[in-house]
Amino acid sequence: MSMLKHYRLFFNVRPVLHCNYLSQTADDKKDRIGGYAKAFEKFEQNIRKPSNQQEKMTFSALLRNSKFIDLGDPEGKIAQGKIFHVVEDDLYIDFGWKFHCVCPRPKKQAEKYIRGAKVKILIKDLELSSRFLGYKKDLTLLEADCHLIGLIESKHQDKHQSSN
Repeated sequence: MSMLKHYRLFFNVRPVLHCNYLSQTADDKKDRIGGYAKAFEKFEQNIRKPSNQQEKMTFSALLRNSKFIDLGDPEGKIAQGKIFHVVEDDLYIDFGWKFHCVCPRPKKQAEKYIRGAKVKILIKDLELSSRFLGYKKDLTLLEADCHLIGLIESKHQDKHQSSN
């Protein structure tokens, strides 16, 4: 008898009281599933049912229909950038492409061109590279060639306006 009690405690065996025992235990298990198990089951169901639209689209079709390609050639276009570094009179501007650009600080309102300021730039070339004497390959400067048009928003302006 004591062996049966140990067996019941160890394996969580309940005595069968009526014939619906199997269906009740399955329902009990569903009720006892925790949050992680429910999330995992939901995740598995999403993996098993891939959407038909994603299966049909190839990489080339996705790229061709992307917003990135819709932009066209960025050279000669005006973009918005953010000054992320200032060295003396050089402004390092990030405008969201592969490389940043370096523009000289303008003489007029130079104090407003600080780190964090938003500026308007004209994109000339996305990558400055050229072939130097003695080299067979182009050497890149890891910079874009842009022209600074003007200031959009500066943190310097916000500080002056809030103090007045």
